[in-house]
Amino acid sequence: MREIDVTEVTERVREAVKALNFHTPQPALIQLIDIQQHEPSPAGRQAMKAIVENRQLASQKQVPMCQDTGMVIAFVELGQEVRLVGGNLREAITEGVRRGYAEGYLRNSVVAEPLFERRNTRDNTPPVVHFDLVAGDTFRLTLACKGFGAENMSWAKILTPADGIAGVKQEVVRCVEEAGPNACPPVVVGVGLGGTLEMAAFLAKKALMREIGTRHPDPRYAALEAELLDLVNATGIGPQGWGGVNTALDVRVEYYPTHIAAIPIAINLDCHLQRHTVLAW
Repeated sequence: MREIDVTEVTERVREAVKALNFHTPQPALIQLIDIQQHEPSPAGRQAMKAIVENRQLASQKQVPMCQDTGMVIAFVELGQEVRLVGGNLREAITEGVRRGYAEGYLRNSVVAEPLFERRNTRDNTPPVVHFDLVAGDTFRLTLACKGFGAENMSWAKILTPADGIAGVKQEVVRCVEEAGPNACPPVVVGVGLGGTLEMAAFLAKKALMREIGTRHPDPRYAALEAELLDLVNATGIGPQGWGGVNTALDVRVEYYPTHIAAIPIAINLDCHLQRHTVLAW
């Protein structure tokens, strides 16, 4: 039995939320610079130039890349052979968010309830936490700071089996087209298929957490991802909606078994910031 003190979780989350808002990992920066250099649209190149310079300045000066510093989402993979000590894991993650947003002078964007008072919680908590119990003594925490310009353009629905692959393609392209510049392209498109309505939404969000350049292990879904990326980039929306061939950085698909009567689908957009990281113990 492996023992982990959750106070360490608080400290690592505290540092991670600041780093996610300030720093662009080198692979992501390389991808953005490459797009800037090869975008054929002059307006699109100008938009990418501003994006790259903003990211570089944020890292140098340790200031947020965007005024929307996001709502924190955590995906927990907890091994059955791990024993947590020192407190409650959810509370430890929440405390890390609270401290990190205060120390980083990051904007607090979470309201206590969504409809009536919409009172700000003043510390960007609570985060959204998903737990997955797995075999062994693994403990991994995937952490994201999800901006709502792109989140606002996301949705879920149920297709019929007759809609098939063509229906999925149509809905993904339609979502991106309707989002236009509002999701701050170039975007990453997460697509969740199958399960139930809430499972599809979960899968779409989880798809966004993949590393840059990875493809689905099932070759059929890997081919679908590549085709969807081409279809999205053919819309001509381009960087920041200024026109061009780089509307999306990537399209990632995840699936789950589902009922014979439906194809649940969710599409979750992420802006070019891609603020997520993996903490492992």
